[in-house]
Amino acid sequence: MNKNHIIFALIIASSGLFLQSCGSQDKSDKQQKASSQQQQAVPVSTTIVQKEIVSGIKTYPASVVPMQETQMFAEVSGYITKIYVTDGASVSKGQALYEIDHIRYQAAVNEAKANLEIAKSTLDRFNKDLTRYQKLSESDAIAKQTLDYALTDVTNQKAQIQSAQAALTTAETNLQRSVIRAPFSGAVGISQVRAGALVSAGTTLLNTISSINPIAVEFQISEREISEFDAYKTGKSSTEITVTLPGGESYTQSGKIAIIDRAVDPTTGTIKVRASFNNTQNALRAGMNLTINVKSTSQVEQVIIPFKAVQDQLGVYNVYVVNDSSMAETRPVELGLKTGTNVVIESGVDAGERIVVDGVFNVRQGAKVVEGKAQN
Repeated sequence: MNKNHIIFALIIASSGLFLQSCGSQDKSDKQQKASSQQQQAVPVSTTIVQKEIVSGIKTYPASVVPMQETQMFAEVSGYITKIYVTDGASVSKGQALYEIDHIRYQAAVNEAKANLEIAKSTLDRFNKDLTRYQKLSESDAIAKQTLDYALTDVTNQKAQIQSAQAALTTAETNLQRSVIRAPFSGAVGISQVRAGALVSAGTTLLNTISSINPIAVEFQISEREISEFDAYKTGKSSTEITVTLPGGESYTQSGKIAIIDRAVDPTTGTIKVRASFNNTQNALRAGMNLTINVKSTSQVEQVIIPFKAVQDQLGVYNVYVVNDSSMAETRPVELGLKTGTNVVIESGVDAGERIVVDGVFNVRQGAKVVEGKAQN
């Protein structure tokens, strides 16, 4: 190897050592920088979790349902001869709504009455004949067979009277059913038939009637709330129940818990509750979707935290709990009643624990935090 080759090799080796030294130094600097960043505390503001008696408003999606509602079908067959009410009208119990071939059914009643009178008259004649034959039979003035025939005629005619009476009852029932009356006070919908329409008994829908005052609002509550709402229903605990209409305005009348359903839905863990409201102006219409507001006061102290301390991650709620080493730990929580700027925590944190309130968006799991001016 000549002298030039030796010099060139020494230069290459020196360059490699220099680059290796620079790379190691750079890597060391990065590790120190990362370590420094990891140890750097995140300024936050914290608070101690408290317990207290809580009052607030619980809201539930709800819908309006009538206390009573029924579909009215034709009870006899025939043609609609009269319609006594307009579509959507308010009606009172017993009010006539529709008439179906009333004249024909009245004629059937008259005929049945006439047949009954004829049957009674015939029986009277047969009874007189029987009395006369019985007297003649005592002196053997007539054949015994004649007396037997007379007795049979009377028995048969009594059966005819029963048949005629049954026919009259049927005719009177049909006459009564030929006029469709409101089964209760309320409002009718849009008529499904018009005058002159042919209807069939039991199959032709005429209209639907719903009670309007009072009216019910139904909503679902959690099975954990059953005892609370049962106390509202029985009057053991007081509350105020209002509704917010679809347009956002408040309904002027307050309501009360009327019914709690018999069973919990096992698939959802909820149970149906019905509240009743006065509805004199018919502002609450059947089928309307609205929000029901229930004022609630806890019977015992509950855990509360500032609502801004809660992080919502696709429906999963978390808070950062600060441990004894000033490290932030993510803790899933279950939210309860929201009241003002605070919210009740059903589970996840306990009274006395310290949580991050401001600066939560700068905190990560395991990060060191320090009380200071937080940047959100």
